[in-house]
Amino acid sequence: MYTVKLLPEAEAEVKEACKWYETKQVGLAAKFLKELDYYLQQISNNPMQYQVRFSEIYRFVTLKVFPYFIVFRINIELSEVYVISVFHTSRKPDIF
Repeated sequence: MYTVKLLPEAEAEVKEACKWYETKQVGLAAKFLKELDYYLQQISNNPMQYQVRFSEIYRFVTLKVFPYFIVFRINIELSEVYVISVFHTSRKPDIF
C-alpha cells in the first residue's frame, strides 16, 4: 500500500472544482469528492495498474462520472504517490 500525497497545486484544483460544482447543484461537490477519494484509494492500493502517458514518469487515471484526470508519479523506494494534478479533461495535457 502506498501513501498518497496531493501536492499544493492538486489541492488547489480540487478546491476550485468543488466550488464550481457546488454552485451548479448543492451536494455535487460531495459527489465529486467521493469519486475522487475512491480513485485515490485505488491508486494507494496499486498505482502500477494505471498507464503512463505523455511522459515516462506520470500516470493518469480518468474519473468515470466527472470529466477529470488524476495525474501522479510514484516513488517506489518510499512507497509514496504524489498527485501532481487533478484537472478537467478539456485542459491540454501537454503541461506534463
